[in-house]
Amino acid sequence: MISAAVGAAITCGATFGFVAEAAATPARLIILRHGEKSDPYRLCEIGRRRARALVEQYLGRDAERSYFAPGTAPEAIFTISIHTVETASPLANSWDLPQAFYSVLPVGKAPKLFDSDLAKRTKQAAENLLNNPRFDGKTVVVVWEHNHIADASLPPGRRALTLRQALNLDQLPGVPETWPDNTYDYFWIVDYKPGNPVPVSFRMEKQVFTGKYADLPHNDWGQPEGLDVRETDCEP
Repeated sequence: MISAAVGAAITCGATFGFVAEAAATPARLIILRHGEKSDPYRLCEIGRRRARALVEQYLGRDAERSYFAPGTAPEAIFTISIHTVETASPLANSWDLPQAFYSVLPVGKAPKLFDSDLAKRTKQAAENLLNNPRFDGKTVVVVWEHNHIADASLPPGRRALTLRQALNLDQLPGVPETWPDNTYDYFWIVDYKPGNPVPVSFRMEKQVFTGKYADLPHNDWGQPEGLDVRETDCEP
């Protein structure tokens, strides 16, 4: 199932040479959720189209409204689940980059164990991002599972295992405490200064597509997507 979803090489996050001696912070993180899904193993057609639209209009090498300055590229693309791998594969292909895959697969796992594994791998990814010299001063794209980006329903100790806390976003005003279940269409843009693991700025930007992708959902933060599940293969 993974090989069907992945169009670019995948490498374990540990191969990035994690060093924990001193903060070596990226200049920017672009955090987004995977596309809409059909089941635990696949994106639905809308999610697959969103993945292609992200490349063509925002994040790809020749994107129409690129988030990367001319002559620059993402240093890495982080993923954690099958849905995130499928979402990130067109992007990784565009830049000819492997994915740093912090692999968590749902096969044969009870929901609590799957969630626990997602939390552990989220913590590992955050530690790598804030300490690995490879990412110092670079831009990294993080395609993640939404409950492990931010979830205020978790007890305090568990919240520390979300990107919001593990990347110190909770120390900035205006960072949502939860990523809503029905929201697939936003970027979190996080900027750091050299050597400081606490970010200096945060903003949310909506994915609003044009042309052949103009029909993709672009609901406001926390609002319903408005999909008729009887007419799509997406989960309600």
